[in-house]
Amino acid sequence: MINRRRQVALALTALLATAAACQNHARQEDASPSGRPAPAVPAPGGGFTLVASGDVMPQKSALDHANLDAGGKGHDFRQMLAGVEPVVSHADLALCHLATVTDAEGGTPGPAGVGSPPQLVEGLAAVGYDSCSTASDRALDGGADGIRRTLTDLDRTGLRHAGTARTQAEAAAVTLLGAGPAKVAHLSYTFDVNGNALPSGQPWAVNLLDGNHVVADARAARQAGADVVVVSVHWGTDGQDAPDQQQLTLAKQLTAARTGGRPDIDLVLGTHAHIPQAYEKVNGTWVVYSLGDQLAGELYNRQGRQDPRGNQSTLARFTFAPPTRPGGRWEVARAEFVPQLYDIDSGRVVDLNAAIDQGADYTAVRDTIRDVVLGRGAAKDGLVMGE
Repeated sequence: MINRRRQVALALTALLATAAACQNHARQEDASPSGRPAPAVPAPGGGFTLVASGDVMPQKSALDHANLDAGGKGHDFRQMLAGVEPVVSHADLALCHLATVTDAEGGTPGPAGVGSPPQLVEGLAAVGYDSCSTASDRALDGGADGIRRTLTDLDRTGLRHAGTARTQAEAAAVTLLGAGPAKVAHLSYTFDVNGNALPSGQPWAVNLLDGNHVVADARAARQAGADVVVVSVHWGTDGQDAPDQQQLTLAKQLTAARTGGRPDIDLVLGTHAHIPQAYEKVNGTWVVYSLGDQLAGELYNRQGRQDPRGNQSTLARFTFAPPTRPGGRWEVARAEFVPQLYDIDSGRVVDLNAAIDQGADYTAVRDTIRDVVLGRGAAKDGLVMGE
């Protein structure tokens, strides 16, 4: 039985979905006319599946739930994330976006109070994530010490990372990850550091977003042995479900870059807008403008009203097939999105497809996410809603 606060939030989402439908009768649909998710398909022989999720930045209400799950002693995020474990753990490679720093004391560094206890990364590792992007506008909330703590916590749990660094050598190193038979480079950048200054003498501490720099790094990653180059980008406008001009311009630049006729970048994963945005194939390469927040809390708009979209997100799942010729590109053979909701009352991340039989509220949220994700015509390029 859902309480009144959740009823109000989900009812607002349903109204937003109805309004969007009225304005766009010709919306794109996924491969199933009934709106049901497409069945999972194994990776082709020699291929691999990659799953990616959006911002993880638990705010006070989520921290309170994690404390409750830990019996009032510390924090436990494993139960909170358990609902997406079947999708995450079954991928050959799973990427998350840690949009906060960790604090050994469990405090909240930074003016917005978005620091997180170290148990957060333990929860991410427990459900099956392999690597986290760490370049975000909050990466410097704890200064150089915050970066050091965060990366040390990730190392302790076995999670790889990209986007911030403790040393210049670490900043220059390529994060290469195994995915089936392939080597995948994971790169990470942020458009902003929220007014924080880079640590003195450490301009390499956070990867700042510059298209030419990203392309140069992608080419270096390929030289280092990467078969597939994935770029995580912290960009976009808060609360806006349409990509802004910076996103559109950079998406074209990054996907147009080629060396010897082969694209330098194979996948672009966007975060920071705090709500889902469209997936789109640009210059033959998939771009996710915003995955949304996988784990956050109550989001308020500029008018001070709660925006339920701040707890909606997607898991992106891309199945890559090996090149058909020597030196060729690993192609995306299947592109999928799995709609998610962080239920602020239960304190759980919900796979909406797995929970769809729980009622019309979840159906309305799922359909809202689907309409936004397919809003730039991705269905015609094969994007489907996956299980």
